[in-house]
Order: sequence, then C-alpha cells, then structure tokens
Amino acid sequence: MTNILAVECTHEVLSVALMCRGRKLERSGGGWQKTAESIVPLMDEVVSAGGIAPRELDAVAVSSGPGSFTALRIGMSAVKGVAFALDVPLLSVPTLPALAASLPADVSGDRVMAVVGSRKGEYFYALYRRDDLAAFSWHDEVSRGGVEDVAVALQDCAGKVVAVGRNLEPLRTVLDAGGVAGVNADFFSAASLFDFAIRAYAEPCRTGAGEVEPDYRQSFGSGGA
Repeated sequence: MTNILAVECTHEVLSVALMCRGRKLERSGGGWQKTAESIVPLMDEVVSAGGIAPRELDAVAVSSGPGSFTALRIGMSAVKGVAFALDVPLLSVPTLPALAASLPADVSGDRVMAVVGSRKGEYFYALYRRDDLAAFSWHDEVSRGGVEDVAVALQDCAGKVVAVGRNLEPLRTVLDAGGVAGVNADFFSAASLFDFAIRAYAEPCRTGAGEVEPDYRQSFGSGGA
C-alpha cells in the first residue's frame, strides 16, 4: 500500500491530505494567506493522525499551479523540504486538470472548464474532456484573461460544458448568458490529487524533487498574489 502526503495551496484554501493503509485523512488550514504559518503543522498533524511515522511516506504530492504566486512558492518550498529530508519522490500534479477531474460524477457534461482566479480580475482556465481526464491523456492548453476572455472561450458551449472553480460568482453573468452551468468547487482539496499522484508514482522515470517547479504562468515582480 502506497503512503502519499498531498498538499493543495494554489488558491482560496490550504489543505493537506494523507493516503495510507487504505484510508484518506485530510486537514484544512483556512485561506492560502496563512500557508506559511500553517502548512508544516498541518502536515505533521495529518501524518500523526494516520498513525504512521514520516519515514513511512513513499512520496509527497503537490498541486503545482497555476494559482496564487505567493502560496505556490511557499507550498512548493515546504513540500520540497519534506521530499528531500525523507528522500522520497515529489509528485507534481497540475492544478487545472485535477480541479476539472474533481467534478462529481453525478454532474452531467462531457467537457469541463476549470477556472482558477489569478489577480486583478483575471483567471486561469482550460477546457477538458472528461474521458481524457479519466484516461490521463488530456491536452493542457491553459489560458489567462479577464471575464471577457472567458466569455469568448465559452461561445457555442451552451449545454455542452460545465465550469468548475471556487468563487465563480464574478463569472455568473457570463456563464448564465452562455448557457453554461457553474459548479462551486468547495470539494476540491489535497485529496483530489491522489489519483494523479498514484499515476505519477507508477511512472518509471519520475522528475527529481530538485527539478519540480511551480507553474506560475506569470512573471516575478508582477505584483498581486
């Protein structure tokens, strides 16, 4: 049985989850703004709750972005430290496909637009076919833009696409006008990374922890979160 510690801190809420001995345990630490002070205690807490020692972890997984610049940087530094200290693989999980795949199965729709807030009224977004996500064979074409850009991307998508993300309210008018259902992703968390992490762990050639980098999709010094 593979023991994996996962961290999701790209936007809105920091969460840490542990998969061990056939169980999944999770802890949340409030908003991403508290990532620096909360992430290590949360990791310690969830590993302790799982009844295993840190040395029993087989891998650490992290949601690699795009998302909040600050939270990504802090979260990636923390999980790299754990991976190096324990000499275990660091599994990088792209945020948007994981977010799209977390949409509950009972929500109908063949395609999903995953949306993550960027800054200053902008969003990162990408369209995925659910069959591709299930087969881990998606085409990751991430865009970044404002409300108007999202509206253009959703043209001719009425009844065909479901949008998923946290805090979709600023996009509600655009979604309603385009006939696109919007689902608030309160369910997206570190536990949503496990299917992708297990797949990555099984790969014969994994990227070393030192080579894993956050997917910022924005330049340093650009301001904002």
